[in-house]
Amino acid sequence: MRIISGKFKSRKFHPPENIPTRPTTDFAKTGLFNILNNYIDFVDVSFLDLFAGTGSISYEFASRGCEDIVAVEENVKCAGFIKKTIEDLQLKGFNIVKADVFSYIRHCSRTFDIIFAGPPYKLDELDKIPALIFEKKLLNENGWFILETSPHHSFANDPRLFHVRNYGDTHFHFFRHEETPAAAAPNPEEELD
Repeated sequence: MRIISGKFKSRKFHPPENIPTRPTTDFAKTGLFNILNNYIDFVDVSFLDLFAGTGSISYEFASRGCEDIVAVEENVKCAGFIKKTIEDLQLKGFNIVKADVFSYIRHCSRTFDIIFAGPPYKLDELDKIPALIFEKKLLNENGWFILETSPHHSFANDPRLFHVRNYGDTHFHFFRHEETPAAAAPNPEEELD
């Protein structure tokens, strides 16, 4: 595993063996951050990483200057690995919360500019996650919620969905508040590089 860009670019990490994670591929991660780089000032955003796994997405935010990160992960080994990486890189404003994601969402008392969820693709409750994020009002007014899934999930009927990008078997679904001005987010019809 490696960080693809920012001040820690090319830094490699070695997560513990036999942990129940499915890290986002470098190919998909590069595509995702090509989009984010065009719309987000990483230094000024607050970021929530749900089902953080090895922390791969959070490290990319930190590497680009984000200092308000909350990574939620229930697995002891994964949470321990993230904690160690935070210490090794001496990251500021990066907090690991060892908790069940659904419990965290239900009890969270703050909001975020960007929320990313990379749940296990076969998680029974996966399709309920977008509605829960908005029901619990975790996303700031002009914020984005990004959900990573396999090709077997569709949210086409959700009025908050504004963009989908596919990178092989990895699909990223982008959601925002329905009233968000179009200028604050990419047009679903335009090609993003």
